[in-house]
Amino acid sequence: MKKIVVAVTGASGSIYVKSLLEKLLAHKDQWQELALVMTENAREVWKIELGNEDFKTLPVKFYQQQDFHAPFASGSGQYHTMIIIPCSMGTLGRIASGISNDLISRAADVILKERRKLICVIRDTPYNLIHIRNMETVTLAGGIICPATPSFYSNPKTVEEVAATVVDRVLDLAGIEIKTYRWGK
Repeated sequence: MKKIVVAVTGASGSIYVKSLLEKLLAHKDQWQELALVMTENAREVWKIELGNEDFKTLPVKFYQQQDFHAPFASGSGQYHTMIIIPCSMGTLGRIASGISNDLISRAADVILKERRKLICVIRDTPYNLIHIRNMETVTLAGGIICPATPSFYSNPKTVEEVAATVVDRVLDLAGIEIKTYRWGK
């Protein structure tokens, strides 16, 4: 059974986080532990974009950004997957540079050093050369860069359905079996 940590940074895209957490909670049979860490900016963005503070009531283990006692701050915690959604370019840059100044960047460093699965759902656009090189560095270190780029094969009709095209791809990358649109089926 997987242990999964979801990290949320202050980039726009709270709809992705909400959808991801709802789908993970609907598939509890596929994971053992689910942890959540959010930056202060992420909480503010959630309130602005979704108009609520529902993240406070989610039935997951919540960790503070500076809690270096969190189990996923060490390889011995044996977390298998880390999903950073959305992953700001500042967070990506700190991870690429090996700067572990908060729980998110420390946990990402641990996941990479343990050769486990790091999925960075970047949302910023356009990219400058620094962003591109940081994406390359994280990829070469074993991370997965998954831009929050929706697909339209399934003819989504709502904003939530558009966001689900990204989230379903992230869940696929994390090894969570879900029912979703599949090309050619």
